[in-house]
Amino acid sequence: MSAKLNALQELIEPAVKALGLELWGLEFNSAGRHSTLRIFIEGPEGVTVDDCARVSHQVSGILDVEDPIQEQYMLEVSSPGMDRPLFTLEHFQAYAGHIVQLRLRVPFEGRRKFKGLLNGVEGDEVLLVVDDEEYLLPIDYIDRANVIPQF
Repeated sequence: MSAKLNALQELIEPAVKALGLELWGLEFNSAGRHSTLRIFIEGPEGVTVDDCARVSHQVSGILDVEDPIQEQYMLEVSSPGMDRPLFTLEHFQAYAGHIVQLRLRVPFEGRRKFKGLLNGVEGDEVLLVVDDEEYLLPIDYIDRANVIPQF
């Protein structure tokens, strides 16, 4: 996670926890005037629209006062959903046994995109099985990871 996202997480997480929710993760997509700060929240009973509104209101106030993002941006608050993004080693461990899709920041063995069975974690690496081949991918290489819902 980048230093900017770490700083934002430290700023936002206490407010989310105070509302009885968990900060699942953050994404910041910088695109000039169309930048987006996306906050994913999770609750013991799931997430409602009211939960998202409460977090949005609380976090907006904090961000207005602290002003950690200098450019214009849109704030979005949502549930991680069925195709939930995975941000931490704990997330990867919790979703072992699920099919995931990964995109890496840098190529690993000539590839940046992987889709396969998540077999958990070893140290600070994610264990992924793709077409009967095991890959140990360093968490620091992972740019984006999502669970693929199975119906």
